Amino acid sequence: MSDYFSDRELGPRARTEQEISPVAWAGIVALASSLANSGAFGASFPERCPDGQAICGNELSDLKSAIEAELDGLSWPPQTEHVVEEGFTSTREPWAPTTLMALDFVEFVWRKVALPVVGRHHDYFQHHHLTFDIEAGRASFRADVNRILARNGLAYELGEDGQIRRVLPAVLGETLARTYFRTGERTLDVMLEESRTKFSDPDPLIRREALERLFDAWERIKSLADANKAKSVQQILDRSASEPAFREALEKEARELTQIGNSHLLRHHEVSQTPVIDVEHVDYLYHRLFAMVELVIRRNAPR
Repeated sequence: MSDYFSDRELGPRARTEQEISPVAWAGIVALASSLANSGAFGASFPERCPDGQAICGNELSDLKSAIEAELDGLSWPPQTEHVVEEGFTSTREPWAPTTLMALDFVEFVWRKVALPVVGRHHDYFQHHHLTFDIEAGRASFRADVNRILARNGLAYELGEDGQIRRVLPAVLGETLARTYFRTGERTLDVMLEESRTKFSDPDPLIRREALERLFDAWERIKSLADANKAKSVQQILDRSASEPAFREALEKEARELTQIGNSHLLRHHEVSQTPVIDVEHVDYLYHRLFAMVELVIRRNAPR
């Protein structure tokens, strides 16, 4: 991903940033602008040679129109500064769009970019005719933009399929990547898989839905052992821990998680409940509940 001396010496920067900064956005825009200058959008928005209609570059007015039609609020060239009015004076300051809009732009560029292959030189018009390697262009752009995201500590990555995914925290990310739920209860498996998938989404609202779904799954898990839910919970926790002190700690954690789910607008939507909005709080609660769910499922799996 990144091949800088500091990364080799100290290890890469932690991928924990959720918001794209003006610095990172300016880097993404600079990359897209350099591609436009090389004619890399010519396969999607061709500029035609007047003599024979071969492609000789990219038509930036068409690129501009496509961006404005698909990405409301962005244009070409993308804005990296905005004007701040202070009394009778104004200054220009670095600016970035919303993180979701910036990531949409990255996906847009991946879909439209291609590596220009220089062909015959047209002496009269003083340009080269171009052909394009789409796969090579996308691969090169993906490597370059992922380097920008990584060097800025951003928790996002462009995949080979052109879709942005969230880089999950190391421990939980490894667990989620290898986890395939087989509880023996089809509805519960679907709920857990839906939660696992949504938690990797760049959109904070979708990740919050993942947490809500995991709390729903937790409530279903607690009712699987017995028709009486209280008895069911006791049986499930008994199977999860036999050592008395840890069994007591596990029951306390189960009670606290249930209380959090019921009081923080995660399973109900009453006026008295407190919403969980901060993305880092969502991540924390997901870590905490997922650890409980995974332990309980493993210890109560059909033998």
